[in-house]
Amino acid sequence: MEEEKRLTAMAEAILFAAGEPVEASRIAQTLGISEHVIPSLMQNLQERYLQTESALKVIQLEKAWQLGTKEEYSPVIRTAMETRRMQPLSGAAMEVLTIIAYHQPVSKGFIERVRGIDSSSIVNSLADKGLIEEAGRIDVPGHPIGYRTTALFLRVFGLHSLKDLPDPGHASDMEFTGDLTEQDVSA
Repeated sequence: MEEEKRLTAMAEAILFAAGEPVEASRIAQTLGISEHVIPSLMQNLQERYLQTESALKVIQLEKAWQLGTKEEYSPVIRTAMETRRMQPLSGAAMEVLTIIAYHQPVSKGFIERVRGIDSSSIVNSLADKGLIEEAGRIDVPGHPIGYRTTALFLRVFGLHSLKDLPDPGHASDMEFTGDLTEQDVSA
């Protein structure tokens, strides 16, 4: 039991210091334990936060973990950090993000064929915001750059993984669970 507490504390320290999602495999390797133990450690940490009524919570993003704060503390954090709220995503940006989320990895050309309009500036803007990233080259003629969504995308839309995306017919129901701030973009 003491060893489990020690491992949980070390995992917490890793997440705290990283400040961004950390792959379970990286945590396991650092702690010298099997990756299948990580969910148990994260559950221990989450339970401790609940018992102490902490403002912190453990967030799972695909195969990665991150420390975050409970949603009810967003207003006070925003005020304390004096972050400015970024402009909400436009309908066109949401459309491009939806195409990428459901078909990733995709090229700019694919997005433009689906939308019927040049989308380069929107793709670049979404990449600048950290919602999408380059995913290497796609194995089609010309080998264009492919784009995929990021852990930040999952976080701002309140998803644990891409499997949590709504059915494509309800994709227009996707909305932010919180504000996308400059702090999110720089994280």
